[in-house]
Amino acid sequence: MTGDTKTGGTATDLVVRDVQALVGTAAVLDAELVSAAVRGWSDNTRRAFLSDLTIWSDWCRRQRVDPHVAAASDVAAWIRALAGIDSSVEEIRAMATIERYIVNIGWAYRMAGLDDPTAAPLVRLEKKAARKTRGVAQRQARALRFKGDIADFDSPASGVCLVHLVKACRRDLLGLRDEALLRTAYDSAGRRSELVAIDVAHIEGPDAQGAGTQFIPKSKTDQEGEGAYAYLSPATMRAIARWREAAHIDKGPLFRRVETHFDGSVRSVGREALHPNSITLIYRRLIRAAHAKKLLGAMSEAELERWVKAVSSHSIRVGVAQDNFAADESLPAIMQAYRWRDPRTVMRYGAKLAATSGASARMASRFLSGSE
Repeated sequence: MTGDTKTGGTATDLVVRDVQALVGTAAVLDAELVSAAVRGWSDNTRRAFLSDLTIWSDWCRRQRVDPHVAAASDVAAWIRALAGIDSSVEEIRAMATIERYIVNIGWAYRMAGLDDPTAAPLVRLEKKAARKTRGVAQRQARALRFKGDIADFDSPASGVCLVHLVKACRRDLLGLRDEALLRTAYDSAGRRSELVAIDVAHIEGPDAQGAGTQFIPKSKTDQEGEGAYAYLSPATMRAIARWREAAHIDKGPLFRRVETHFDGSVRSVGREALHPNSITLIYRRLIRAAHAKKLLGAMSEAELERWVKAVSSHSIRVGVAQDNFAADESLPAIMQAYRWRDPRTVMRYGAKLAATSGASARMASRFLSGSE
């Protein structure tokens, strides 16, 4: 039931089509509610909504449940299956994902003016039981810090880190693009949607010290488009300049696809912006390249694969938060500089670092040194 606005009509058309397919053509959709939702949602939220309708519809079909008249007991059974409470062929989902499914399915029924089966007390109790079973901790992308998991910033780089990934970049157009991307991602703590949306016109500078700024017209936490600015270091500005000069990019998207031949040599540079999904793939490719160049130290193939699997487009953003905590930056300063709205998110990113370098670690170190 999912679709793309480039091929399947407007965003409103897609939402109407998929909700109608779920609840049946006899239901009359609330056009005003649909329109408000589509205008208020980000592209990612809309895509998640349509995807979640498909997942619910597919489950109903396999269970021989008519989604037009699904009951609270059906939603409760789905929650138990997703949480692994009941034996099921369903892939077990994280609690945050289950919560999102339920919210979006409920919206679909309300858009159609039907009784919302997700709003029943039974569903609320099943969600509570699922939280108890699954827990609410979200799996976090593994952090990519500037120098790795080091105790102080004067220490040499260690393991998988930005320094080693930059060293692993090739010495051709692909490598120039990758280095500029890595450095920009770190300086701005850019989300993947922000990185692929960078236009040449968004980069200002360099100033007298060689630094610059990146204008971010819209982000996940700024859907109204107020805009924000991020600092770009002199090293990042130089990397961007090398990439632009070599790729002859005077306007348009900054980060583009680099086409390669079968033997890996560069064929051409595209005109369109990178796809958001490319960011994770680039990070993972560079980790493998750094391992092949023996930049990561004594790392087994098994550990390499664990690293590659745990890294995502969010890894550098998590690493930036951890580096800022390690540098004793205040929480408000971190949130303001890197466009975080929820302090709980930032604190969650710094939780592991706090365990190894926080008050308890310092106190233990004092007692240990005093006992020797």
